Amino acid sequence: MSTATKPKHIGRNISRIRELKGMKQEILAEAIGVSQQTVSSIEGSEEVDDKRLVEIAKVLGVTVEAIENFSEEGIINYFNTFNEAVSGSFVTNNEAVSDSFITNNSCTFNPLDKMVELYERLVLAEKELVLAEKAKVEYLEKLLNK
Repeated sequence: MSTATKPKHIGRNISRIRELKGMKQEILAEAIGVSQQTVSSIEGSEEVDDKRLVEIAKVLGVTVEAIENFSEEGIINYFNTFNEAVSGSFVTNNEAVSDSFITNNSCTFNPLDKMVELYERLVLAEKELVLAEKAKVEYLEKLLNK
């Protein structure tokens, strides 16, 4: 039985990262100035020209190393430990992989501020409702007094 390691398939890695980013081949093709068929050919290739790889990495928002060292197992491990602290990189197959392609899921607002804002709007709506009821009562009293 052979112990030779399977060569890295750079094209397949590009394809998977592109899919994880929700990007179509046409969009990647347009961004790097080639046809969709060329992108399809690149994704079918085990090797990719270094210059082209740099262009693709830039468009995908990842490093060249992230493409070269990408693994499905690394992504599965990442999502399985999503709630645990993640450092600047994680290790898969004994190789450090940059997580620059992982989206930042932190809040850009203070949830307590949003709760206070919502409460203030609710109080204002209640005040408007009370004023409307008060106006109805006054109108009905005027009708009764006539």
